[in-house]
Amino acid sequence: MTPRLSTFSPPPADCALCPRLHDYLQTYAKTHPEWHNAPVDAMGSLKAQVLIVGLAPGLKGANATGRPFTGDSAGGYLFEMLGRFGMAHGAYGGHANDGIRLDDVRITNAVRCVPPQNKPSAVETHNCRPFLVGEIMAMANLKVVLALGRLAHDAVLRATGYRYAEYLFTHASHHQIVSKMADGNARKLQLISSYHCSRYNTQTRRLTDDMFSHIFSMVKDEINLEN
Repeated sequence: MTPRLSTFSPPPADCALCPRLHDYLQTYAKTHPEWHNAPVDAMGSLKAQVLIVGLAPGLKGANATGRPFTGDSAGGYLFEMLGRFGMAHGAYGGHANDGIRLDDVRITNAVRCVPPQNKPSAVETHNCRPFLVGEIMAMANLKVVLALGRLAHDAVLRATGYRYAEYLFTHASHHQIVSKMADGNARKLQLISSYHCSRYNTQTRRLTDDMFSHIFSMVKDEINLEN
């Protein structure tokens, strides 16, 4: 029997839970009115088996385009890797209407609004956590969560009720966690974590192509094992 899917509501366009982030968005709404300049919703179906979690939208990337990991080098590399492993189809064009499609994958962020210097505060991360909690609970077919970066890793653990001191982040760390679904039942999830695919990390070779490719091999192995 297919698990029941729950509805999930992302933050509204005028969300003001975090005054600093709201004011920051308003500044760019005036200087760059053609940008999205609002909370960025996830991309992909709630029926997906894989959820990729980043930290927050980039100023000239997702905040401008309105789609996670779209419009900057990190996004281009992520979508290229997804295509390489058959998890995305179509040509990535760096904008929300480029037509690329995800296959059994959903992409989201722990914080939905762009923060100054790409650094949300602890309070802002806390304020946005209920959206990540609701999203995970609503994904009834979810098997694997891929966290890009330590802060995303920590956010996933907090959203599922774990203390991150007991599930430390390292590149290619792999933890089994338990999460509730919308119907109240519990299910096991595989939390796989990677260094973020930022330009800085790839240019300094903190994250090499072999390292990032290995992460997606781990994800695919888990999905194939479950199925």
